[in-house]
Amino acid sequence: MIVPCFDGLPDLDVQLAALAAQNYHGEFEVIISDNGSTDGLREHLEQLESPLDLRWIDSSDVRGTPHARNAGIEAARGDFLVFTDQDDAVYPNWLTALARAAETYDAVGGPIEVRTLNSPEVATWRVVPAPDDRFETTYLPYAHGNNFGMWRHVVDRVGTFDESFLGGGEDADISWRIQEAGLSLGHTPDALVAYRLRTTVRAAFHQGVGYGRSAWEVTHKHEQNGARQPHLREMGLFAYGLALRNPWLPKRLSPLPKGMWAMSMGTVYGSLSPRMRHALTNFRLSRRAQGQ
Repeated sequence: MIVPCFDGLPDLDVQLAALAAQNYHGEFEVIISDNGSTDGLREHLEQLESPLDLRWIDSSDVRGTPHARNAGIEAARGDFLVFTDQDDAVYPNWLTALARAAETYDAVGGPIEVRTLNSPEVATWRVVPAPDDRFETTYLPYAHGNNFGMWRHVVDRVGTFDESFLGGGEDADISWRIQEAGLSLGHTPDALVAYRLRTTVRAAFHQGVGYGRSAWEVTHKHEQNGARQPHLREMGLFAYGLALRNPWLPKRLSPLPKGMWAMSMGTVYGSLSPRMRHALTNFRLSRRAQGQ
């Protein structure tokens, strides 16, 4: 089990307690992949009394969650590689459900919920699929990065997480690569993870920017296989709809919760920025080719 960490205390302790409460009957190790923490993580783990088979590794040579996960893959002793995040909390049946589903699939994911670790207000900021439903996109479904497992033969076939995705999207990318390679990606509703959200409007907006940018980058990477970017007209209509439902409007106009609105606006902005840069680069290359 691999947990990428960067300044994750004290939230990590909540996750470790949840991992210690697993009803899984087999043996498993927990690799804490430290991506450059400055909060005394290693010393904290050395002093921590835990029934878990905990192992700290240093993954600070390259910043980013994808690299931390890849370092964990390299260090892991087992063949079934499971991933979750430092600031979430897995349910007691989580590992059992993933392992059971992995008997059928090459890789498997599960659902998330936002009620347990967030205030009632913040919980309204994110709509997540029902436990029975997968994370769908206009191309292929994907497994959420904090609730994902795959066999080592999958890594041998499709490679590790793409370390260029620093704002998110590495989970969608590897999920799509798995399916493009003809391998199976399953979903098990019983492997539930409590997901911790950003707690300020500013943080929600910046997270949305990262998500929007990575969504464009992942889709661009897979366009040759059939992934398609949303049309600018669709994005414009979506942004217009958001403007009409901003949280400062009267309640009778059904405004969105502040965090949901901020994250959605950030996602639109984040997806437009690389799209415009890419279009400008192509325009310059075209003009240069015409001048030759």
